[in-house]
Amino acid sequence: EEFYATRDTLGLNQWKDKPEYVDRMVDDLEKQIKKREKYSRRRTFDEDADIDYINERNMKFNKKLERFYGTYTAEIKQNLERGTAV
Repeated sequence: EEFYATRDTLGLNQWKDKPEYVDRMVDDLEKQIKKREKYSRRRTFDEDADIDYINERNMKFNKKLERFYGTYTAEIKQNLERGTAV
């Protein structure tokens, strides 16, 4: 009769977590936190790189464009830098 829920049953007080289960979960969470700390690092800033952006979002967009279209636009960029563009 305890197995089936009635209108007075909440279900929250029927199950108690064992202390070893709680300890195991806490240990696992602490391991995850330590592992995350290892992978957190700051990206290096290249001072010699050309600045062709106006803010951080534009910098990321420009990097994406360069990654996908850089091979096609290399000659045009060189002509613009030399001043021989038509």
